Amino acid sequence: MNLLFELSGEHPDLPAAEIGCVGTVLATAPQVAIASCPVPEDTLRLSQTHVVMEYLGECASDKEEFASLLRDLALAPEEPFSCRIKRIHPADLPAPKMELEKMMGHYIEGTVSLKNPRIEYRAIFSDGTCYLGRVLHHIDRGSYAYRNPMRRAFFHPGVMMPLMARAMVNLTRIQPGGIFYDPFCGTGGILLEAACIGATIAGSDIDPAMIEGARVNLPHSVCFLADTCNLPIADKSVDAIATDLPYGQSTAIKAVSLERLYTQSLSEIQRILKRESRAVIVTHQDVSGLAGEYFEIVHSFSQRVHKSLTRQILVLAQ
Repeated sequence: MNLLFELSGEHPDLPAAEIGCVGTVLATAPQVAIASCPVPEDTLRLSQTHVVMEYLGECASDKEEFASLLRDLALAPEEPFSCRIKRIHPADLPAPKMELEKMMGHYIEGTVSLKNPRIEYRAIFSDGTCYLGRVLHHIDRGSYAYRNPMRRAFFHPGVMMPLMARAMVNLTRIQPGGIFYDPFCGTGGILLEAACIGATIAGSDIDPAMIEGARVNLPHSVCFLADTCNLPIADKSVDAIATDLPYGQSTAIKAVSLERLYTQSLSEIQRILKRESRAVIVTHQDVSGLAGEYFEIVHSFSQRVHKSLTRQILVLAQ
C-alpha cells in the first residue's frame, strides 16, 4: 500500500530515512514522503513523522489542477469527513487555506463534519506540488514525554532524548523479536526505545554505575559490564546495533585514546553484527573515514543539538 507521510521538520533528511524500517521510500519533498508499506499499522513506531495517510494522488500546486485531481478521484466516503490543508514553508498556497478546504468539501461527495469527522482528507502543499491523502493516524509524539530521562528511576545528565533515540533504533531497521544491542548503553535510553517496538534487547557499558542504572531503568533486560574493544559476544550474533559513542568529556573510557576506542569498537561491532544488518553510531565528530574501513555508509546526518554540540549520525551496513 502506498502511504503519504507528513514529516517532522526537525531534520531535512533523517525523517524520510527512518521510514525505511517499515517500507520502501518512493519519493520525497520537504517534510513529505511517499512510501510503499505492506503493513500500515507498523508506521506507528515512527518518531519523526506527524501524520500517516493513504496516498490518493498529487498534482501541481495550482487551484485548477487541484480541482481536477479531486474530480478525477471522485471520492465518496460513507462516513462524515473533514478536509485540511497543510502548507510546508516556504511553499505558497494557490488560494486561501479556507477556500481550498471548502473546495475539497465541494468535490468530495458525502457529509462534511468539522466537530466529529470519522475520516480526514489532508492536502499538503510542498515545493510546488500538492499531495492528497486520507489520514490513517496521527503519530502521538507527545507520548515520548512520558519516557523523558528525568522521569526514569535512574537519571544521568547528557543522555539522548526519546524521540531521537527511537529514530536511531528505527534507522537500524530492527524488527520485533530481533536481537538489538547497545555497546555503550549508559542508562538504557536507546534500549528502552528498542524494547518499545518489541525487540529483544541487550546492552553493555564499561562504567559500573551506568550498568546499575540501566538495570534499574530496565529491570527485565540483559545489561552487563564490558569493554567494547573486546566484547564477550559471539560472531555474527546480533541483528541490529545503535549506540551513542563516548565523547570523552563526561563519560568513562578505558582505551588510551578516543581514536583507539572508536577504531576497536567499530571492529567489534562489525564482528558481532549479522550479515546484511545495520548499525547506527552517533558521535561528536566526523568518523566516516574510519567507519568506511569497516562498513558501507548508507546515510550520514548532522544534527545541531546546541552551540557546543553537533551530532554526527552514521547508518552503517555490512
